[in-house]
Amino acid sequence: MEGNIRIVNKKAGQTPLECINELKEADERLTHLPLTYAGRLDPLAEGVLLILIGDECLKKDEYLALSKEYEMIILFGFATDTYDVMGKIVPSSDQFSGPRMREDEEPDRENWSDDSTQRLQKTLPKFTGRINQKYPPYSSRPVEGKPLYKWAREGKINEITIPSHEVFVESLKIINEGSISGSNLLNKIKKDISRVSGDFRQEEIINLWEDILKDKKEENYKTITLKISCGSGVYVRGLANDIGEEIGIPILALDIKRTRVGEYCID
Repeated sequence: MEGNIRIVNKKAGQTPLECINELKEADERLTHLPLTYAGRLDPLAEGVLLILIGDECLKKDEYLALSKEYEMIILFGFATDTYDVMGKIVPSSDQFSGPRMREDEEPDRENWSDDSTQRLQKTLPKFTGRINQKYPPYSSRPVEGKPLYKWAREGKINEITIPSHEVFVESLKIINEGSISGSNLLNKIKKDISRVSGDFRQEEIINLWEDILKDKKEENYKTITLKISCGSGVYVRGLANDIGEEIGIPILALDIKRTRVGEYCID
């Protein structure tokens, strides 16, 4: 066995537990050993997941404290209650007034030298350094003995105070700009959500996206890819939502990929 840690490339839609089970199926020597993962990834997120084996499980807190890097594609024009495409669209999306591209426009650099990009670039420094970040309503952070996502699902999230915690964001950089049509966006959402098992309101969410995008298939929506270097505990989808609120344009996390945990990455 090669050490007591495995670096797994978690696929979108997989759970960490499914990754552990895959390892056990691929290597019978792991069947009777304790395994755990260090650092959860959201259902639609992909990338580096550390699986600890045997006595290494006792060092889980050390691995959780490692710095991390992500690449996140943010989508302009929509905000949801989960801060990604797995959620219900919130009313602010109806008030979106940011730039869109026509279907016949070329996605060259000049088309993206617009107000929203400039506002985003000016805003990113506000989300670097030590910041206070609220836990997303759809997260497992317990409040009064119950995880936040249960409060949210029961429609009682407004009855409690959502806690925040201090996190460290080393850097936020724009590394790419682009667009996606309403038609391609809907196809992507349906494909991505279909990968996720368990009860995540999949059918309801897909129906809501179909309804809102049915007359917007030819519209193009702006995307920007951010590279994020941060400490432990940062919810990157939360950053997407917070940045959108700061610049006054609905934003959600369209894709999240963790590219590094400490010194560990996928070759």
